Amino acid sequence: MQVPVTVYTEMTPNPTTMKFVANKYLLVSGESVEFKNSAASKGYSPFAEELFKFPFVNGVFIAANFVTITKTDNVPWDFITMELREFVKNWIADGNDVLVQMPPEKPVVVENTSTIAVYEPHEIDDAIRSLLDEYVRPAVESDGGAIDYRGFSDGKVTVVLKGSCAGCPSSTATLKGGIENLLKQHLPEVQEVVAENG
Repeated sequence: MQVPVTVYTEMTPNPTTMKFVANKYLLVSGESVEFKNSAASKGYSPFAEELFKFPFVNGVFIAANFVTITKTDNVPWDFITMELREFVKNWIADGNDVLVQMPPEKPVVVENTSTIAVYEPHEIDDAIRSLLDEYVRPAVESDGGAIDYRGFSDGKVTVVLKGSCAGCPSSTATLKGGIENLLKQHLPEVQEVVAENG
């Protein structure tokens, strides 16, 4: 007997995003993908392509068993949540493809310059990744987002925030108050944590 698909919604700290959680995996655990517009999803995620056909969908972030949807400011969640929940539920229940291939990684461009930030491997990379995976990732995912470690250089840890965490009013507080304090406490080499735009 097939288990019926259920989808429930959770508010996130970001008022323009809503997390839609399914009782089935959408992506292999540990993977996540973010699309900021319809064009970016073409050829990669039929699911995201269809979501962008809703005029109020402004961004789609897909992770293990949830999708975080960013809406435009002109429509309140009250009017669109049920419609989106039903769409997500039916898409999964029908066995449609969520992701056909991962989009290629974009080169990291440092703001206001054309130089590409390339991080040399560092002896504390594994320690940073381990702390982020154990303490930070579960909290960020519970808020409908993701955090990716980019690199360490000159005392500075660079991460990328995705999903509801990108552009969230409380993300700076999370970054500075939570993540930076955690890493400084465990790794004296860390002086600062900064976020790149994903």
